[in-house]
Amino acid sequence: MKVVIQRVKEASVTVENEVISQIKRGLLLFVGICNEDTEEDVSKLANKVLRLRVFEDSKEDAGTNTKWVGKPWAKSVTDLNGEILSVSQFTLYGSIKKGTKPDFHKAKKGELAQVLYESFLKELRNGLGQEKVKDGQFGAMMEVSLVNDGPVTIVWDTRDK
Repeated sequence: MKVVIQRVKEASVTVENEVISQIKRGLLLFVGICNEDTEEDVSKLANKVLRLRVFEDSKEDAGTNTKWVGKPWAKSVTDLNGEILSVSQFTLYGSIKKGTKPDFHKAKKGELAQVLYESFLKELRNGLGQEKVKDGQFGAMMEVSLVNDGPVTIVWDTRDK
């Protein structure tokens, strides 16, 4: 599984002009699932996301600050009791090695990808809380809005060694 992790002050997903999910301070995840991914990748990614230390350790409210207000890279979204907005994105496995039209043959197909994606959401919710993990609409055309905090953006693949 491949993920783009963005630390955000807020984020939302809109489908057909209706906001379907929104969060305040936390992580926005763009999640891609490839043909080779298994439940092991789901667990590996969920564990990494829940424990990833991308927030500062501070007694102040960093949500309104534009400077570091504490020790950087000290807290996870779980430590902060923050929120997660996860968006499925098969295009993370798009290849443009040949020509100018993206090739998505490495992305797991619809129903099979959705099973793993739902399992990933379940693991995140088990770790952070049901109400703290939101998602987009699998397979839909979505508009994603965010205020990136930092900016902090990290890309990771469960197959990276």
